[in-house]
Amino acid sequence: MVNKSKDRSTEERILAAAEKIFLKEGMAGARMQDIADEAGINKAMLHYYFRSKDKLFEKIFSGLSRSFFPKLILIFESDEGLFTKIQMFVTEYINQMKQTPYLPIFVLNEVNRQPEIFIKKMMGNRRPPVNKFFMSIEAEVKKGIIKPVNPAQLLLNILSLCIFPFVARPMFEIVAGIDKKMFDTILEQRKKEVPKFIIDAIKK
Repeated sequence: MVNKSKDRSTEERILAAAEKIFLKEGMAGARMQDIADEAGINKAMLHYYFRSKDKLFEKIFSGLSRSFFPKLILIFESDEGLFTKIQMFVTEYINQMKQTPYLPIFVLNEVNRQPEIFIKKMMGNRRPPVNKFFMSIEAEVKKGIIKPVNPAQLLLNILSLCIFPFVARPMFEIVAGIDKKMFDTILEQRKKEVPKFIIDAIKK
């Protein structure tokens, strides 16, 4: 008879080990052998639980999507003012990506490869609540609080300023001549710098 408790314990150990390796090596650099070693099991047992690195990452991503993306949805759907929403979104996004810096490249690859399937997997039967965010932008324009701005362009600007540092991190560290610790300091500063940059650009 299979010991379900032991199975769960082993799977949890594998997932914790995999997340640690993904964090250290990135999605492309992570090796199944390294994950097995980190989890304290042999590679055959790892393949018994997860047939491939992609399956393993998908399991981790499913857990992240259930915790992280609902937080972003709540920000979009909240009754907070536009400026507060921008600040909350940027802070939440950077906090999460500092913990899982391998995630943006994985998401971008999957979105480009199979956008509809990926969005459904991430959101279930719900659609991203961007309409309410767009409406809040239009409302602020009508009130004269911000300049006339295309809501889609504003959302793209926010996403780009949040995502790009994580995608371009290795290149930027080399070009700018900075180490990982200094880059982490820059990321922390961006929680204030990005909202200020966006808000200053659109407010009257």
